[in-house]
Amino acid sequence: MADFVLVAGAWLGSAAWSEVVPPLRAAGHGVHPLTLSGLADKRDIPAGQQTHVRDIVGEIERRDLRDVVLVGHSYSGIPVGQAAERIGDRLTRVVFVDAEVPVDGGSFASGWWQGQSVFEALIADNGGVWPPPAASEFDGQGLTADQIARLRDGATPHPGATLTEPAVLDRPLGEVPATYVKCLLDGPEPNDTVAGLLASEHWRLVTMDTGHWPMFSQPTELARVLLEAAG
Repeated sequence: MADFVLVAGAWLGSAAWSEVVPPLRAAGHGVHPLTLSGLADKRDIPAGQQTHVRDIVGEIERRDLRDVVLVGHSYSGIPVGQAAERIGDRLTRVVFVDAEVPVDGGSFASGWWQGQSVFEALIADNGGVWPPPAASEFDGQGLTADQIARLRDGATPHPGATLTEPAVLDRPLGEVPATYVKCLLDGPEPNDTVAGLLASEHWRLVTMDTGHWPMFSQPTELARVLLEAAG
């Protein structure tokens, strides 16, 4: 059976996956939701981009996991994509859930829709962190009021260095077996970088009719998608 390693996006820790874990375990798989340094109960640990890559690789190696399905949501697609290259034959597949993907020498900030300088100024103006969104910013994402409240209750300011430091890739990401899950309420098409990767024979696209946080809005459906990705 597979070992799922689940890594949530910006602001969130392992508790974000609480409703996704049970159906994966019920299917007989190992499930390991991970909190990255600087977030949730690890909020006091200093973190940069490569810290998060080491968090993921270290968890897999410490537990001696095999047949790993490595799942990265949103921001965490960037460290997850790098970690996938570094765990060798432990990897079965990567699943990017409405995620950013790493570009060698690039960062989350460099792909910001308003431009890198705007995003870096936002981090600087907030004391080196990215504040969690206001409740209104979740409008149109298929979330109930209770789901928004639970998401926000679990959110912590995100360490800025993880968002501005560059990714490091050892080989083309298109060579890694991957599933990309596009959440349609957050935009109907993947970004240009992801679209290019989907041309690879190793990548496939799955869509979900929900918003950017499917572990909250459609956890059972997301679990089904992950089980299918595991093969």
